[in-house]
Amino acid sequence: MTWSTGTAGLAVGLLIAVVTAPVGVSGAVFLLPVQLSVLGVPSPAVTPTNLLYNVVAGPGALLRHHREGLLRGSLTLRLVAGTLPGVVIGAVVRVFAVPGATTFRLLVAALLMPLGLWLIGRTLQPVRPAVAAAPSPRAVTGLALVVGVVGGIYGIGGGSILSLVLVGRGMPVVRVAPAALASTFATSVAGAAVFALLSLTGSGAIAPDWYLGLACGLGGLIGGYLGARLRPRLPETALRLLLGALAAVLGALYAVQALR
Repeated sequence: MTWSTGTAGLAVGLLIAVVTAPVGVSGAVFLLPVQLSVLGVPSPAVTPTNLLYNVVAGPGALLRHHREGLLRGSLTLRLVAGTLPGVVIGAVVRVFAVPGATTFRLLVAALLMPLGLWLIGRTLQPVRPAVAAAPSPRAVTGLALVVGVVGGIYGIGGGSILSLVLVGRGMPVVRVAPAALASTFATSVAGAAVFALLSLTGSGAIAPDWYLGLACGLGGLIGGYLGARLRPRLPETALRLLLGALAAVLGALYAVQALR
């Protein structure tokens, strides 16, 4: 890995985290196509490299949220309890029975694009309180488990999915964002460790690209802290629209790449 590649990774990680941290997304889901298409990280090593980015980048935004007292509460515990076992399952699936890159892009496009458009529509149109009721604690834990499996397979953290669904169901961004980032960080630590252990017993590019993951993560660490500082200055409606737009644009990008 060259010095210029590491510098590019740091810059990309910083820019992505500044934009995504205010809405509870680590940015790994945006970093993945850059690693695959631009930086040339092989598969399946791209997954643990993405998880390594989350591990290094996560504390920046989490530190800011902790200082504001936003990490306390049952939502954070429920998300972590669901995503942790899921990421271990997903990591094993990624190494031994993973779909190809095209399947992954189509899956992400089919998931994020409609969710993003749905959230934008829910934000622009008034919703009756009965429709916007928050999901039950059991439903939140079940969702977190599924997202943890997806995060373990593809290294996307899962914050993008958790934030979209929970915010779309009526939870405020100020509550969801810190909890989603906390669960992403916890699952990324566990997922990266599982991949490191599997690389000792398997063959091929299973271990993360340590240099690139650390470079991107350092940029994300700085950008995440800055993004978390921006969140109190942005109104709730702007944050919801930003989250929906990010998801819709990313879904469209993955769809174009898959069709090509």
